[in-house]
Amino acid sequence: MLRIIQTFLLAVLVSISYTLRAQHTNSFEVQTKIKNGLIAGSYDTKSGVQKFFGIPYAKPPVGDLRWKAPQVMENWSGVKQTKNFGPRAVQAPVFGDMDFKSDGMSEDCLYLNVWTPADRNTKDLPVLVYFYGGGFVAGDGSEPRYNGEAMAKQGIVVVTVNYRLAVFGFLAHPHLSAESPYKASGNYGLMDQAASLKWVQENIEAFGGDPKKVTIAGESAGSISVSYQMASPLAKNLIAGAIGESGAGINPTLAPTSLAEAEKQGAEFVSNAGIQSIEEMRALSTKDVYDIYIESKRFGFPVVIDGYFLPKTLPEIFEAKEQAMVPLLAGWNSAEIPGAAFMQGAPFTPEAFIAKVKETYPNDYEEVLALHPHADAGQVEWSATNLAADRFISYSTWKWLDLHAKNSNQPVYRYLYSKLRPPLKNAKLTTGLAGGTMEGGPKAPEPIGAPHACEIEYAMGNLPLVDVFAWTPDDYKVSTTFMNYFANFIKTGNPNGDGQPEWKAVNGADTTPPVLVIDTESKLINASEDARYRFHDKYYGNLK
Repeated sequence: MLRIIQTFLLAVLVSISYTLRAQHTNSFEVQTKIKNGLIAGSYDTKSGVQKFFGIPYAKPPVGDLRWKAPQVMENWSGVKQTKNFGPRAVQAPVFGDMDFKSDGMSEDCLYLNVWTPADRNTKDLPVLVYFYGGGFVAGDGSEPRYNGEAMAKQGIVVVTVNYRLAVFGFLAHPHLSAESPYKASGNYGLMDQAASLKWVQENIEAFGGDPKKVTIAGESAGSISVSYQMASPLAKNLIAGAIGESGAGINPTLAPTSLAEAEKQGAEFVSNAGIQSIEEMRALSTKDVYDIYIESKRFGFPVVIDGYFLPKTLPEIFEAKEQAMVPLLAGWNSAEIPGAAFMQGAPFTPEAFIAKVKETYPNDYEEVLALHPHADAGQVEWSATNLAADRFISYSTWKWLDLHAKNSNQPVYRYLYSKLRPPLKNAKLTTGLAGGTMEGGPKAPEPIGAPHACEIEYAMGNLPLVDVFAWTPDDYKVSTTFMNYFANFIKTGNPNGDGQPEWKAVNGADTTPPVLVIDTESKLINASEDARYRFHDKYYGNLK
């Protein structure tokens, strides 16, 4: 028996060694010249994709540059090796489904990654810049679900970007505002993203990309980032298209606060830590700042209406037609968060739902109940799920689409992603409340629709790299459909083509606009429940 086990283990080791050697021998070094100097990446002869990982796009935001806007990167001599992912932003282990391939964590985190299919004669390729999600407190551009190789094989240059998070990326404080040339503070992570877009404008031609064909995309906080970059005077002229997957910076989803309120929160945070000044705070080690943040039990810091990166709220900017006038494709998932998040422990019964609605909406409960069927447990679960999702992220995404459709001459495409994932391969893994996976964590109820974040690997063509699920032919069919829509939009500003179901643009005046339901059998429908979102428009005060 021992001999059999030894033979089996030897065979496994030989197989792994062969696989790793084969992967290694598929690639050789390639170099390209960017604005700051020469960089060396790798060319994969099997995929035909060049890869440059860990390219610095701004000075390391450390020392005196902690809590300052990103600074222009200095030139270097020689050849900088860019074959491995750079470190990710300092962050707590918040979400169990994140699978990082980066080189640890550091405040020195302003790096980006490029996948390009370009050969020596290629130029003017469309470009995708993808911002990761994670609530502005977690995430990294190295995760396999964001991997750019599959999209690069569609003829697109793909860029993923690391940006500062949590206390290092969003702290505002009166002293920081006073020392800033623009007299405001906070939003450093969003300004990092804007700096990466400027880097793309100056350097993407070195990778065969066209700086005039840059589409930005992201999911959750990454989608919220896209909405902010569309609105920011620092970035709106640097993009040609925008894709949002579940999220926009509109009340109630990570909406911005006033500079005065953000400074107040920051001053209280620093004072509660026993720190007397920003100079003293800046002199602390990364570990000490991290510890202070963890001890505070905060979930990040708010985005700020700073008069510099963000001059007004998104509804105000879009209604004034001051946003980027580019095509927009966005949507959300059919069950972003379970109905239990709304019911808060109450059962899915009509009586419990009515009571919870009356408790949540004491002045509007009759309207809310009329908009949400609740005759039996099945209806209650769906209505509770819809309310939870709308309050979490769906409504804000709807509002973003609605604002752009009504206040631009650009096409707007709306989707509803509905494909449920297959079972997990590993019985020890569980699916968390937001759709992510973790080992040994509390198990969420079985989803009745597609949960938050589950669509990323489908849209980016990365099912083989996210190997915790038992993918089926139907999953690969949906991934092909979704990725083709994305690729077409990135190339032309229109998702249609490849013989796929027609996707009509939204008319801002239409009360039942076209929505593409992305599922095993994708189809175009007319929205029938937008009265829910018009209610939230009034409830959250976003209606002009």
